[in-house]
This record gives sequence, structure tokens and C-alpha cells, in this order.
Amino acid sequence: MPEGKIIKALSGFYYVLSGKDTVQCRGRGVFRKNKVTPLVGDEVVYQAENDKEGYILEVKDRKNELVRPPIANVDQAILVFSAVEPDFSTALLDRFLVLVEFNHIKPIICITKMDLTNDDQYKEIQSYAEDYRKAGYEVLLTSSETEEGIKDLYPFLEGEISVFAGQSGVGKSSLLNALRPDLGLRTNDISSHLGRGKHTTRHVELIKVGNGHVADTPGFSSLEFIDIEMEDLNFCFPDIQRKSEECKFRGCLHIAEPKCAVKDAIQNQEIPNYRYEHYKSFLQEIKDRKPRY
Repeated sequence: MPEGKIIKALSGFYYVLSGKDTVQCRGRGVFRKNKVTPLVGDEVVYQAENDKEGYILEVKDRKNELVRPPIANVDQAILVFSAVEPDFSTALLDRFLVLVEFNHIKPIICITKMDLTNDDQYKEIQSYAEDYRKAGYEVLLTSSETEEGIKDLYPFLEGEISVFAGQSGVGKSSLLNALRPDLGLRTNDISSHLGRGKHTTRHVELIKVGNGHVADTPGFSSLEFIDIEMEDLNFCFPDIQRKSEECKFRGCLHIAEPKCAVKDAIQNQEIPNYRYEHYKSFLQEIKDRKPRY
């Protein structure tokens, strides 16, 4: 039986890439019975007599999956944040980073619209970028208008399935258009009233960029820490996690415990104070979360 990868899901159809061919398939009824929904990114076994009428027979094991956006087998997330319009937010970035780290997906930070910054804003973004690089993240500063940093992004996409994620209006579609000008993806300007853009992507689709695939998604519709427990949060902040190995007490949450290496690192400015404040805020949010039954 032929095998392939689902690159698009739309209106009950799954478009399976097999070699150089794309075959339109439906899911067999057995998936509904077993509550298995094929996702974009799935490796599947299918049967087809032609390129318009096929059936997915088997979905292979996934290494990961996201619920919103619905996609599987993601290698990395390109977290797209604008320098301005809307303004860069470390709190929102750290929230995205926690969700991505928790799902064992490699994050790459891409700050867009650098061409719109004034000198002070540019210096501020450079400072934040350096903080996140010290924390262990790859950070790219880009502009879809001037193409600053666009070429630097290509090597990260090679051979990978990448998700572009970020709040609406930050320039995800513009960035994809800069990477592949032939796409002509629709973009929307920022609403001056709301300070954010409208989603311009309505379905999940894998787009070929070089030898990799990029998922242009409708974005994360939920940024809540639904499945993350308090003891998990430490591992979603790599800079905090590294220091926590020096804490006196195992399982230290870095709040009130004595001889905490993380709090010492904050005092010594080895970890930015805003990262620690976000950590504490997220920890409280998880603590206050209503239990599920």
C-alpha cells in the first residue's frame, strides 16, 4: 500500500503528498469509530485508484500533536512576534514558549517589522533578543518589507516541519510571502481600534519551503496551561531549569524555598527579572486552575 504525508485538511478531504504527487483522500469510517482524526502532518497509509478518489487506511504513530492548531509531527515552532504594531510582549512570548516547550517542540523566535522601529525601539528589541539568546533560544530579527533576516531563516526550515505561530497581526503571512513570493497569501492590516489584526488563515496547510514544510495555521486559539502541572513549569524555562540543578532541595519551585539557586541567579542578574516574574505568574495561574473531573 502507498504511504504519504497529509499536507492539507479541508472540508472532510485530506490531501496526501506521496513522492511528487498529491492525492485527495477521505478517511475510512473506522477512524470515526475509533475516534481517530487524521491531522495535517500525519504519516498515513492510503489506497487510491486515481489522484481524486482515495481513502486513508492507517494513521501511523505520532511523535506529537497540537489540538489548536490541529497538526501532528511538528519539529519546530517559529514564534513570530512583531517589534511594533502590535508592540513586542515578553509576557506573551514566554507564554508561547512554555506551551511549545511542554509539547517537546523546538522553538525559534522570529521578531518581525524591524523596519518600523525607531532607534530606541530597535535597541530595546536587540536587548530582549540577547536575553533570549542567553536563555538558549535562537532569535532572528526580520522585516518582510526590507527582507532583513529572511535569508537567515531558510537554513532552520530545511528538512523540518515547522509551525508559524503568534498572535494575529504580527506578520506571519507576510513572512511566508517573503520566503515564497509565489504564494501570494492574503494579509490584513492591524486594526487601530483593537491593536491587533484579523486571522487571515482559515485552515491548516503544509507549504513547501526549500526542502522543508511550513504550516501556515490559524494560530493558537487557546493559550491556557490546561495540561501543565506546577512541577512541569520549571522544565519549560530552560534558563531557570539549568539553574534549578544547583538548588538545595529537589523539586524546588523557586518561590519560598531556602538556598534556591534560581533566586540567587535573579539577584545576580544572570536571569532577567521579567522571565522570573512570568514564571511566578504562570505558576500561580496553574495553582489557581480549577480541577478537572
